[in-house]
Formats: sequence, C-alpha cells, structure tokens
Amino acid sequence: MSIYLPIAEMNVNILLIVFIGMLVGSLTGLFGVGGGFLMTPLLIFLGIPPVVAVGSEAPHVLASSVSGVIAHWRKKNVDFKMGFFLLLGGVLGSTVGVNLFKILKTYGQIDIVIQFLFLIFLGFIGFSMAFESARTTIKKYKTTSTIRKKLHQHSWIHGLPLKMRFHRSKLYISAIPPVIIGFLVGVLSAMMGVGGGFIMIPAMVYILGMSTNVVVGTSLFQIIFVTTNSTFFQSYLNQNVDIVLSALMILGGVIGAQIGASVGSKLKAEYLRGILAILVLIVCAKLLIDLALKPNDLFTTSIL
Repeated sequence: MSIYLPIAEMNVNILLIVFIGMLVGSLTGLFGVGGGFLMTPLLIFLGIPPVVAVGSEAPHVLASSVSGVIAHWRKKNVDFKMGFFLLLGGVLGSTVGVNLFKILKTYGQIDIVIQFLFLIFLGFIGFSMAFESARTTIKKYKTTSTIRKKLHQHSWIHGLPLKMRFHRSKLYISAIPPVIIGFLVGVLSAMMGVGGGFIMIPAMVYILGMSTNVVVGTSLFQIIFVTTNSTFFQSYLNQNVDIVLSALMILGGVIGAQIGASVGSKLKAEYLRGILAILVLIVCAKLLIDLALKPNDLFTTSIL
C-alpha cells in the first residue's frame, strides 16, 4: 500500500510512515520533545532526501506538539509566561536557521551538514541520557534515606538583570537566559527539522532551574510557535515541504502524542530516559555507519 511523494519524488508505504509517526509522536507526550531528532534520521534511512526530510518533519513536530500541549494544559503543567520568552528567542532563531539552510543548500553542502549535526547531537544526547538514567537508578538502590535539598541551586544566571517572576515555575530569574536558549534551539529547529525539545528540556531544568512538572508542557508550548515559523519559511524559501509525507506523519503523530502523555505518568522517569537513550544511540550508530561506508557511486550528477 504505497503512495507517491511529489516533492521527494518517490513511493513510500503509507502504513509504515503512519506507524513511524505514531511511534515518534509518543515521545512528544512522554518527554516533551518534538521527536524530530529521531523522525528525520528515520526518514533519511527510508531513502527520503535529507533536505525534504527536514522540511517535511516540521509540520509533524507542530501537530504532535499541539496535541501534547493540550494534554499537559489540562493538567495545568504549562508555564505560558516562561514559554513566551522562550518562543521570542525561538522565532528569531528559526528565521536565522532557515536562511542559513538556504545558503548551505545553494552551495550543495546541506545534506552532509544535516547528517553531521544529527550525528553530533544524537551522540551527545544519547550518552548524556544513558549516564543520567544509570546514575539515578544506582542512587535509588544505594540509599533509602530521603535528604532534603534546596528547591533551586543559585548560579551566575540568577544575577543577570531584567528579573521577573514566573509563578507557575516558582522562579525569580532574568528573562535573558530563556530568550538565548530559545534562539539557539530555534536555529537547530530550522537546520535539523526538529522541535529542539531534546536540548530545551535539559536547559530548562539545569540552567533555568525550572520544576520538572512544568518543563514538558512549557517546552511543547514553545515548540509549537517555533516549528510554525520554520514550516512557513522552509516552504516559502526552500520549497522542501512534502505535504503528502507531512500529512501521513501528522496522522500518526497526533495519536502517538496522546498515548505518550497518558503512558508517561505511569512509568518511572529514569527508565524512560534509559529506553530513549538506547534508541537514540542506535540511530546515531546507523548514521555513523552510513557516513563512514564507501558509497556505491563515488560521483553523481543528480540535481536537487
């Protein structure tokens, strides 16, 4: 059961794309990530050109994030004020990223840049999550006593100007760090076709000091606007959004996000991080192998 993709110029199995969209969409509800950091490499593995994979993944991230935000908003786990400053930087960053994407595409270097970016970030994220999951699990087995800790650890970030209160996150910090973090994530969102949650979540917890119960929902809120901006400019400037492919991924992603949100509340966080880390490292290893192997055709005259 296949369908032709007009922009990618190839046939794909409908059920396979929907299933992958559902699988990756479930990560949105579980972890507050758009899922693009896995979806885009998987599309590349299926033979879809990296340029089209990046552009077409943005609408899928958008739909999954909207579905996930609704689920978390019902639980009052979204800090809209913090999300505003994150998306302020994110919209600016995604605009810069799309234009950088266009420049690299013009010089014919975008495919290799996309794969190297995923290789670097997936490797870093995978090992970091695996280490964090293992450390948390070991600590739980080593001690049964409860030690009271400070709610927030203060650092140089708390001394920056333009401070304001974020009541939902129980923070009183400068508005500058959220804008900067949003900007950097926005650039990656445009360049890699991802929501950026896999960087946003650790930054919100360890840099901003946000409470974990509002991190996921707030991250998804920011992702909605950043990916909307990326989708528009990718379509307008680069013409690399395959609407048919996006629609199939969205169908699975929206369903998966709701499943992930309900399942996530029933499983231990350290086990979830461990499972995701293994999955990320597998994808990273596959990317490394593909980049390292000698291609069948050393030269090509294909035109994008």
